Amino acid sequence: MLLAEPSHLIARPGASPGLETEGKRGIVAAVFAGGVRHSILLGIALCALLASPALACNGAQNILLTGSVNIDAGQMAEFRSMPPLKVVAVSAPPMARYDEKRKVYTGIGMDIFCFIAEELGIRFEVATTQDKTVADKLQLIREGLADVFIPLSHSVEREKHGIFTSPYYESHYAIIARHGLRAPIHGLADLEKYRVGYVKGVVFEPILQDIVPASQLRAYDQTSSDGLFLAVRNGEIDVAVFNKSIFIEKRYRQEFFDLEVIHTLREHPRAYRFYFSRTPEHQRLAAAFDQYLAAIDISKSVTMHEDGEREFLERYMAQRQQRVLLQYASVGAALLALAFYLAFLRYRRLTSLLAERNGYIQQQQQALQDAYRKLEALSRTDSLTGLSNRRHFDQMLAYEYAHYQRTGSPLSLFVIDVDHFKEVNDYYGHATGDEYLHTVARILESNVTRLTDLAARYGGEEFTCLLPDTTPEAALKVAERIRRAIAAQGLPNALATPPLLTLCIGIATVIEGDPGAQTLFDQADAQLYKAKQAGRDRVCTTVIE
Repeated sequence: MLLAEPSHLIARPGASPGLETEGKRGIVAAVFAGGVRHSILLGIALCALLASPALACNGAQNILLTGSVNIDAGQMAEFRSMPPLKVVAVSAPPMARYDEKRKVYTGIGMDIFCFIAEELGIRFEVATTQDKTVADKLQLIREGLADVFIPLSHSVEREKHGIFTSPYYESHYAIIARHGLRAPIHGLADLEKYRVGYVKGVVFEPILQDIVPASQLRAYDQTSSDGLFLAVRNGEIDVAVFNKSIFIEKRYRQEFFDLEVIHTLREHPRAYRFYFSRTPEHQRLAAAFDQYLAAIDISKSVTMHEDGEREFLERYMAQRQQRVLLQYASVGAALLALAFYLAFLRYRRLTSLLAERNGYIQQQQQALQDAYRKLEALSRTDSLTGLSNRRHFDQMLAYEYAHYQRTGSPLSLFVIDVDHFKEVNDYYGHATGDEYLHTVARILESNVTRLTDLAARYGGEEFTCLLPDTTPEAALKVAERIRRAIAAQGLPNALATPPLLTLCIGIATVIEGDPGAQTLFDQADAQLYKAKQAGRDRVCTTVIE
């Protein structure tokens, strides 16, 4: 990921720096005027003012405006005249990630905030509160010592004291256990039999308290979540409930290779939003944010930061392997010197020691190899549907086309598009749209079943299938089976005609000649367009000879 140089204040050209100074003086005055009630927050407020890191706002270019947003001139003038907003944040990849070395925040939420702030002419500064809990930062919002919290999931209690915008990203919690734990855990209801740990103060806390007996629940401090994972490792608790994306990164940073995700709680998604302190001005500002959130496309930012997370893990593994090799060399040299020193005194003891060391090294190598294989699989997989992603599909298309050139066996390719999918997101929301895409993926998996076949999510609501050694007639049967299976689900799409979820499928099969892999794909895509023009919910096919 590219990071901007640190900058303590983001402002539009021509903005008055005096507003920043006035804002700081006002906060300090308010703290002193409040007396004892604000004494606890004084240190936090001063820290936030005197040592503010920056947002890496170059990521705002990944946000696209797909529709018009109408903000009247009076409100625009009000927003531009506001003092700089004081922003507090938590490190929660990929929504927000704090870079300790660069002292900047990056992430999907930061890209969106920078984009909308630039559109509205808002200035802002980000407080350094890395050692504070979420509860501490929420208190800053309630007391008016901070204006915006990024990112935060919704709860009724939090809404009493602040203003939430519409959601912009969905994440999931996961159940984490020691590697190899044989526990039949398939959802939250199964946790009542186990000792369960979680981070104190999260929105998920009441849900766990309703399911797990109080004697089996353990709450851990929010500023040091590593204690939660150490408790799992040491057997103090059986499982931990924690944000999945953040755990994946911590697993590699802190080398928790003996822990793993055993279940993702997809039935309890967490929708993350921006959270403003409750003032009339912020009420209007949050409403303006909602207008932009309804009219932007964040898919490029999501892809960049999710890929950035994978790139971080890949770089970590490469560095880790280099360090391990150096450690092996050092250990080997030390053991060799020890061998010369003790060879004629305690030969048997030295032999036993060498065997023990070698066993430890082999265990470390095996753990690294297992982690690398999982990382490699992650780079080929679409995170939402579990199918292959576009990059893997492109690689396999080139491979199977070369196989066709060598053998002359027919090669069929599907390009699939969900009809009227934009209406699903507009009417039911993106969470329902994601569930529909997940259903399509499962139906593809159940119909494209040979070991040589491949189903992939190509992007958005578009899917692809690759069927080597498949004739046009056989490919058509598979496609019709998929189309009928989707229609049989009866998934509602109220804005479509008929009001059900359907598919269009374009098929191209090459049986002779050498048109090229790209031409094969283009021909299937053309057939998809033909199916859409013919009324949707149908399959169109062509043969390349």
